[in-house]
Amino acid sequence: MIQTTAVPRSKSFLILILGLMTAVSPFSIDMYLPAFSQMAKELDTTVAQISLSLSSYFVGIALGQLVYGPLLDRFGRKKPLYVGFLIYIFASLGCVAAGSADALIVWRLVQALGGCAAGVASMAMVRDLFDPKESAKIFSLLILILGASPLLAPTIGGYLAVAFGWHSLFVVLAAMGLFLLLAVRFFLPETHEPDLSVSLKPGPIAKSFLEILKHPQFFTYSFTMSIAFSGLFVYLAGSPSIFLGFYGVDGTTYGWIFAIVASGFILSSQLNVVILKRFSNQRVLWAGLSAQVVIGLIFLLGSLSGWFGLYSTVGMFFLYLSCFGFVNPNATAMVLAPFPKSAGRASAMMGFLQMSCGAIASMMVGIFEIRSLAPVVGIVAGTSAMGLLILAVGTPLIHRRRRGH
Repeated sequence: MIQTTAVPRSKSFLILILGLMTAVSPFSIDMYLPAFSQMAKELDTTVAQISLSLSSYFVGIALGQLVYGPLLDRFGRKKPLYVGFLIYIFASLGCVAAGSADALIVWRLVQALGGCAAGVASMAMVRDLFDPKESAKIFSLLILILGASPLLAPTIGGYLAVAFGWHSLFVVLAAMGLFLLLAVRFFLPETHEPDLSVSLKPGPIAKSFLEILKHPQFFTYSFTMSIAFSGLFVYLAGSPSIFLGFYGVDGTTYGWIFAIVASGFILSSQLNVVILKRFSNQRVLWAGLSAQVVIGLIFLLGSLSGWFGLYSTVGMFFLYLSCFGFVNPNATAMVLAPFPKSAGRASAMMGFLQMSCGAIASMMVGIFEIRSLAPVVGIVAGTSAMGLLILAVGTPLIHRRRRGH
C-alpha cells in the first residue's frame, strides 16, 4: 500500500530533497573533471588513466540500479537509501585515501554502487506520490535542480582543487552524502510500505524485470527516451573536441558555452510545467521529439554543407538540448505510470537502459576523428530519429494493450 498521507506539509521541500538526491551522481561525475590533470600528476599517471575512474563510475551506476530496484520494492524506499548513502560516504572517503589510479578506479566503482540508490529512489518516490500528469511536472522541477549540476559542479570543483587540492573534492562529496542521509532520515516520508512478496532471488528478479520490460508502455517510452536522450551523452563526449579542438576556444570560453547550452534543457523543462496545464503528456512528448528530429536534420544538413560557425553551432546545440526538457519529464512519467507496486524495479530498469544507451552512443564518438561537426551531429540526429520511430511503432501497441487486445 502507498502511504500518500505521509507527504510533508511543504511539497516544495519534498521536491528539493528529491532533486538533491537526483543530483548526487551528476555532481559525482562533473565536480572532479577540472582536477584530472592535478590528479594524474600527483598519482604519477596519465589523464587517460584517471578518466577510467569516470568509466568505472558509469559501470557502477548501470549495474547498481538493477540491484536497488528490487530492494526498494521489498523493503520500502528509505532503508535501501540508508545503505546506499553509507556506501557512498565510505567510498568517497576511500577516494580521498586512494594512492594510485587503480585504487581510485575501484573506489569510484563502489561510490557509484552506493550513490545510484538516490537516483532510483527519487524517481520511484515521485511515482508513489503523484499521478502521471503531476509526475511530469515534478520531474520537470527535478530537472531544474539536476540541470544546475553541470553548471555548478565543474566550477566548484575547479576552485576546490586549486585552493585545497583534489582530495577536498571527495571530502565534499562525502559531506553531501551525509547531509542527504540525514535529510532522508528526518524529513523524507516513507512512500512505499515493504512488500515481502518481492523476491530477492536472481531468478524471480530477472523474471520481474522481464515482465516490466515486456509491458508495451514501458518499452515504448523507456526506449524512446533512452535512445533519444543518448544524444546528450554524444554531445558531452564530443563537445570538447568540437569546441576546444575544431573551433579552438579556450577552457574558460568552453565553460561558458557548456553553461549556455545546458541552460536550454533547464529552461525548457520549466516551460514544460506550464504547457502541461493545457496539453497531455503524450502530446507534449510527441511535439518535443518531433521538433528535435527536425532540428537534428537541419543541423546535420548544415554541418555537411558548412553553414555553421561557432555561434550558430552553439545555437543549434542549445535548440537541440532544449527539446529534452519536453521529452524526458513526460516520457519518464509515462514509463512509470503502469507500475504502482513495482516502481522501484521499473525506475531501475529505466535508468539502466538510459545509461546503457548513452554509454554506447558516446563510445561511437571515439570511432571518429573529430575534424568537423558532421560525425557528432550525425549521431545526435540519428538518436532522435530512432527515438521518434520507436514512439511511432510502440504507440499503437500501447493503445491495443489498453483496449485489452
